[in-house]
Order: sequence, then structure tokens, then C-alpha cells
Amino acid sequence: MTSLTAICAAFVTGLLLLIIGYIAIRGFSSINFQFLTDTPKPVGEGGGIGNSILGSAMMTLLAAVIGLPVGIAAGVYLAEYGRNWYGNTIRFVADTLIGIPSIIIGIFIYTLVVLPMGRQSGLAGGLALAVIMIPIVARTTEEMIKLVPSSMREGALALGAPQWRVSWNIVLPAAASGIATGAMLAIARVTGETAPLLFTALNSRFYNYYLDQPMSSLTVQIFNYATGPFEVEHAMAWAATLILVGTILIINVLVRTVTKRRY
Repeated sequence: MTSLTAICAAFVTGLLLLIIGYIAIRGFSSINFQFLTDTPKPVGEGGGIGNSILGSAMMTLLAAVIGLPVGIAAGVYLAEYGRNWYGNTIRFVADTLIGIPSIIIGIFIYTLVVLPMGRQSGLAGGLALAVIMIPIVARTTEEMIKLVPSSMREGALALGAPQWRVSWNIVLPAAASGIATGAMLAIARVTGETAPLLFTALNSRFYNYYLDQPMSSLTVQIFNYATGPFEVEHAMAWAATLILVGTILIINVLVRTVTKRRY
């Protein structure tokens, strides 16, 4: 069984390396400074994904600012106080949201935000990503907090610390590494979403610094390049995919390194 599990682990790791390597081979040749900073242009005139990188960063940051605090707070509640019907209801809703196709959330935000505003926007895109992020962070945080030994809580309570301080100063730091990993998984999940952004943020061929206007994103730009009829567009799609995958990989490695050193 040890050999079998080792083979399975090697297979999964090898599959991941194969996918990343194939993307790197197809996309590395098209990456240059102009590609990273320029905007899309007609075929034959170059072009790049600079506006898409900025748009994805802004909407992901907005989603993280909204989704991470709400998700972590919900997870703490479920783990520390959610052993009742209300907590069970929240768990059921969170599990249901995790399984809902992202395009449904895109339609929901389209109805709730886009139609009243009269246009797609980066704000709507960020809200859609936040809705996808919240249940993932909440359930991951709950499971990580449950792994904290009860003796740590009991020791703090025995010293006279109130419950809220035990959760803030004892439980959260002890589970920080797992919570950070779950947060990065949620960020990685929403960074790769395309369908909800087609309904909410749409796209833009220019740099846009305002969240109330249509905004480009890496995933939508990859979709546009990949479905184009020209080979040069396909090459740029592979390059943009490499940038997206590399960014997610680097963020995960940095977060795991930092949290491992601190805790």
C-alpha cells in the first residue's frame, strides 16, 4: 500500500508538471515586455495583455477584500459557535454555493448589479468573484480551526481569557497556515474564472482604472485569443495562460513559505 500510494502521488505530481511544461513550451516564446504591457491590437500589429493583467489584479483584489474577511469570520463562527441549527443551515448553504456553476453566480450578479447600473463593470466582476470565494474560505477556515487542539482553548479559558480573545489570539494564529492555504486556493479558483466575468465585467481593449466601467481580465482575454481564427492569437493565448498559471503558482509558494516560517 505504501508503494501504491507513492505511485499515485508521483502520477499526480507528474501530471501537474506535464501540464505546466506543455503550457510553458507553447507560450514562453511569445512572452516579452511589449506583450506584458501593451493592449490588444489588430492581428499583425502586435498587442498584449497589459490591460488584462491590471483588470484581473483589480477584480481579484476587490474579491479578496470582500470575500476573505467575510469567509474567515464565517468559518470561525461555524467552528467555534456553529453547533446548532443556524450553523448547520450556513454549512448547507455554503456547500451548495460551492457546487453551483459559476455562470449562475454571474447571472445573479448581472441581475443584482449590472442591470441597475445599466452596464457591466469591474465592480460587478469583483462581487461575482467574492461570492464564489466566500463559501470556499468559510468551509476551509472551519476545518482548519477544528484541527486546533482543544487543550489550547481550555488552557486559555482556564487563565481567564474571554472566548473572543481565545479565538483571536490562540485559535486563529494556530490555524493561520491552513487558513492562508485555503485563502490562496480560493483566490486561485476565482482567478481562473471566465463565465461570471463575461456577464459582469465583460471586456475592454484598453487600460481601465475605474471599477464602474467594463474591465478586461486574463481569462476573458485568453478566451478571446483562443477562439480567434489566427495562429498568432493562439500563441498569445498560450502565453497569457502561462502568465496566469505562473502567477498562481508563485503566490501559493510564497504564502506557504511565509506561513511555514511564522508558525
